[in-house]
Amino acid sequence: MQGIFEEFMTGDAEHLWALERGEFQSYLKLERGVAANTVEAYLHDFDCLSRFMAEQGIAPLEVQREDVKRLVKEVAEAGIAPASQRRMIAGWRMFYKMQVVEDKLKDSPAELIELPLRAKHLPDVLTDSEVDRLQATFDLSQPDGVRNHLIVEVLYGCGLRVSELVELRLSSIYEEDLYLRVVGKGDKERWVPINERAMRLLLSYIHTVRSHLKVQRGEEKIVFLNRRGHRLTRQMVFIMLRQAAAAAGINKTIGPHTLRHSFATELVEHGADLRAVQEMLGHESISTTEIYTHLSRSTLRDTISNYHPHYIKR
Repeated sequence: MQGIFEEFMTGDAEHLWALERGEFQSYLKLERGVAANTVEAYLHDFDCLSRFMAEQGIAPLEVQREDVKRLVKEVAEAGIAPASQRRMIAGWRMFYKMQVVEDKLKDSPAELIELPLRAKHLPDVLTDSEVDRLQATFDLSQPDGVRNHLIVEVLYGCGLRVSELVELRLSSIYEEDLYLRVVGKGDKERWVPINERAMRLLLSYIHTVRSHLKVQRGEEKIVFLNRRGHRLTRQMVFIMLRQAAAAAGINKTIGPHTLRHSFATELVEHGADLRAVQEMLGHESISTTEIYTHLSRSTLRDTISNYHPHYIKR
């Protein structure tokens, strides 16, 4: 008798979940205006939730936070990548947000579920000697060579994003204070120190190279220009660095961000305060900057493994 009752409850739950699927689809399309492919992604996440709950006879409005936690654990144990887990939880949150908006529930059982940590991929970095080799590939007798040598110096010495570099303005250079005023993501300004050598190179480029260019209208305030007087694109900087790396015999896939990573790594490995590094990089969250502590720890482990006698022994 108990088995028949449980089978009835499971079937009832499946029916309720099927009804909610249609409601959820309409909500996404009509009220949220979500794109078709995103609707499909949300419904895929919903199906995972509904199957798990219906198998246990749990109806949509009966789901508790502990039920969602059990599902998260099962998904993780199935080997689903953290990024996919985060997306699925976002889908479940959207479904229960609908229930709250429609006054069917007071609180969402998915809202306070802890998201899996994003995978932290350690970025490629260049050593100081590799940066020197990169700069040595530029012909300083040519205007483009002077500019490109300087670009590497600023990216590596100041940790700028490539978008910040190509938008850098003449009015943002503070010669006496040795600072650059940088406009980063979200139009947020920050002040970045620049070393004396880099400042000398920057001013030399402005007075001996840039001053001889026919600057195009609208580009008068931009620091880095191509030979036709237009600002550089991010793609141009990327290609230039790739070509320089090949010429220098550096067998790493590098781009402008590699120099920014190298800047941060050098600071952290030599004991710089993480909050100061966060400020110079313009990171919104300290957790973004913390990837460099992982890189530093990896370097420490490699050093011990290579030189400590008990690590060398097998």
